[in-house]
Amino acid sequence: MLTWVITFLVVALIAAVLGFGGLASSLASIAKIIFYIFIVLLVISLIAGGVNGF
Repeated sequence: MLTWVITFLVVALIAAVLGFGGLASSLASIAKIIFYIFIVLLVISLIAGGVNGF
């Protein structure tokens, strides 16, 4: 999932350099949302692993 975030950020940077501001903004927003989902799933995974004695 983290690779998706990096991919969207790279494409957003390329779009920004080429002058596509609206596209770059929307891609950066998508990357931010996916990153937050990744963080939430990571915390849930760590809590579940701690409860199960991992």
